[in-house]
Amino acid sequence: MYQDKYVFAQLVSFLNRSKFNRIVAKYKGDKYVKHFTCWNQLLSLMFGQLTNRESLRDLIVALDAHHSKSYHLGL
Repeated sequence: MYQDKYVFAQLVSFLNRSKFNRIVAKYKGDKYVKHFTCWNQLLSLMFGQLTNRESLRDLIVALDAHHSKSYHLGL
């Protein structure tokens, strides 16, 4: 069995999270957020684009289907 990261997690590793967090802090993007942060929103929208989802409902269904793998995907 192959023990490496998923393709999505490999793509996310190219993102500079500290730079993204500095931008979010500069513009106060997570000011009133309790659970769904800007980082989670970015990863969800990236997943939707890469899996060619046509609607937000379709994206939610796909994310719910992969809920058990969300930690390994980087969400």
